[in-house]
Amino acid sequence: MKKLLAASLVGLVMAGTAQAADYVIDTQGMHAAIQFRAKHLGYSWLNGRFNDFEGTFSFDAETPNDSKVEVTIDTSSLDSNHAERDKHLRSGDFLDVKEFPEATFVSTNYADNGDGTAALTGDLTLKGVTKSVVLDVASIGEGKDPWGGYRAGFEGSVTFAASDFGIDSPVVSDVEMLLSVEGVQRK
Repeated sequence: MKKLLAASLVGLVMAGTAQAADYVIDTQGMHAAIQFRAKHLGYSWLNGRFNDFEGTFSFDAETPNDSKVEVTIDTSSLDSNHAERDKHLRSGDFLDVKEFPEATFVSTNYADNGDGTAALTGDLTLKGVTKSVVLDVASIGEGKDPWGGYRAGFEGSVTFAASDFGIDSPVVSDVEMLLSVEGVQRK
């Protein structure tokens, strides 16, 4: 009887402990996007997006600093709305998608600012080079959806030099990436 009571108490304590919820980024319903813009010759911005990616994140509003994010991008899905330019951007001059078909981001730290924003630090791997980057993150919202699930949405941005990732071209310098994600909580 004592063992059953002890097991019940442990179960109650564990049930009351906040645990991060795991989410899958909703790329099926296209409620997520990874966009970029790259400074072209220092005169203008070239805009584009990656059409194919997937990812997961863990988040709990009670313990936001325990959050984790992982994203994998199919680099060949680059789309700048110009077929010839896209072919060039996929070449060895830029992303070299044959040699490096994926870019990844794996978080290493989430520092909540207490106002719905945070600094998300992680390892970005692009063109075979891994560097630590910091994304400015904002919570968009979370709650039940009309289909009986639960969703959470975030937006994050980061700026880096193309040369930091082995893209040495006089045509492109700074790159800004914007990630808009809506995650569906795993059951």
